Amino acid sequence: MSKRKAFIGGNWKMNLHRAEACALAQAVSAGCTKADGAEVAVFPAFPYLLEVGAVLKANPRNHVKLGAQDFYFQPNGAFTGEVSLSMLKDVGVQVVLAGHSERRHVLGECDVLINAKVRAALAAGFEVILCVGEKLEQRDLGQTDAINCAQTAYGLAGVKTEQMKSVTIAYEPVWAIGTGKNATPQDAQAAHLAIRQALTAQFGAAVAGATRIQYGGSVKPSNAKELFAQPDIDGGLIGGASLKAEDFLGIVNAAGH
Repeated sequence: MSKRKAFIGGNWKMNLHRAEACALAQAVSAGCTKADGAEVAVFPAFPYLLEVGAVLKANPRNHVKLGAQDFYFQPNGAFTGEVSLSMLKDVGVQVVLAGHSERRHVLGECDVLINAKVRAALAAGFEVILCVGEKLEQRDLGQTDAINCAQTAYGLAGVKTEQMKSVTIAYEPVWAIGTGKNATPQDAQAAHLAIRQALTAQFGAAVAGATRIQYGGSVKPSNAKELFAQPDIDGGLIGGASLKAEDFLGIVNAAGH
């Protein structure tokens, strides 16, 4: 792993109810207090943000950040069903996801909307994880780097160089999310390197070298260490394995050593 501090995010997606979410947050918080080798965040469903945040705060040694899975880029107003950044800040959210593959490919979010979200969140003082990744048919056509670099460039269009310190990229090959499949460490490293080269073209070598790029695609305790040993992989955005404290903490531990 590089000198960049690893960042592990637990994306709980549309899973867990209140008691389960609070219990998981408590277990993760307790298990991460000595894991100074990696930064950690959890992303509960909207209804439980306040209570999960309270659980995290109750641990005086907690260093787990509270994250939100989505948000809307416009300020408070007549946007039925949406959640604003000021609302998220009000309940203690520190980091937000943008461009997750499920929002791109299941819910139809386009690059223009994702870019608006990224810029709005950064302007509001949040950390942002921008997710990029190719579908299986794109990979089979040899388009992996073109897709990832384009999504990175579109997602960060208009972002200022000084704002990049608050940005993390998450490379999540769509074909590996929730399927049990994952890219080999070498394949993942190649994709991460191409994304870092795209960041160099857009922001310069210093920014590209400092920006963390997570891997997200069926990461488990059994494969985490080998993935995180790659020079351009700086942690992971974890889905299914983040729903079990033992598995998630195993991944955090792999990133911290």
